[in-house]
Amino acid sequence: MNSINEPSTLKIACLTTIALCTFAANSVLCRLALESQLIDPASYTSIRLMSGAIALLILVYMGAGNLNTKKGSWSGGVTLFIYACTLSYGYISLDTATGALILFGAVQLTIMCVSIVKGEKIFVGEWLGIIIAFCGFVYLVYPLMSQPSFIGAILMAISGITWGLYTLIGKGSDRPLVDTCYNFVRTLPFVVVLFLFTFEQIEVTNQGILLAIISGVVTSGIGYAIWYQVLPYLATTQAAVLQLTVPVIAAIGGVFIVAESLTIRLILSSILVLGGIGLVIFAKDKQPSK
Repeated sequence: MNSINEPSTLKIACLTTIALCTFAANSVLCRLALESQLIDPASYTSIRLMSGAIALLILVYMGAGNLNTKKGSWSGGVTLFIYACTLSYGYISLDTATGALILFGAVQLTIMCVSIVKGEKIFVGEWLGIIIAFCGFVYLVYPLMSQPSFIGAILMAISGITWGLYTLIGKGSDRPLVDTCYNFVRTLPFVVVLFLFTFEQIEVTNQGILLAIISGVVTSGIGYAIWYQVLPYLATTQAAVLQLTVPVIAAIGGVFIVAESLTIRLILSSILVLGGIGLVIFAKDKQPSK
């Protein structure tokens, strides 16, 4: 029986969907800013993290009335900074599809490996769902892939690994907004170091700054707080495989927002990814509780 304070399944599903959509929106914002050369990657990362920290501090103050109760962790702050920085630099030398494949492949492998090391049992139905979802994801991006640069591939893999670790850290969060806030605050010393090392390469435009702020405040700060809120109610395997929807969501968003064509490949891959995810969730729910 669920705890009286535990949110309903519908609420968890809605919040999870919102969080995943913010992840997809983050990819779009990053592509717009960096591929269009509206801002350099260091400045984008710095503004994104600083604006996220400021917005979250305001929200925490408005909700709690003070900022004395600090939570989060340095492990959360470090993994968040490395993820954001390597993501920005990785997208300079990788096209979107290749970067997404490396990123979310690394996320899933990281979470699954940690789960296995910790002794979490993964049932046959879950494995089958994971394989189906991942095949659908690869089917979507494979034709768009180009030969990745060695450095770009390494950076994107590091980004995926650290985001996977950040996700695992968030599973123990009991105050998601506060934890996310102070994780962002803990990135600021690293932002200063990044700024000092890249000061001479700064190239910014007003549009680039705006995109970085939107990414920091909305699709990163608020989006990650929502993600931390739902993580305690998701099995580790569910948290891993659900993130494979992000490239599909981004591709569908491109159809309606950027007027890209709706292809049979996109439809089929979406069915595979979403069907695989459904199987993972169904298989987990059908296991007897201990």
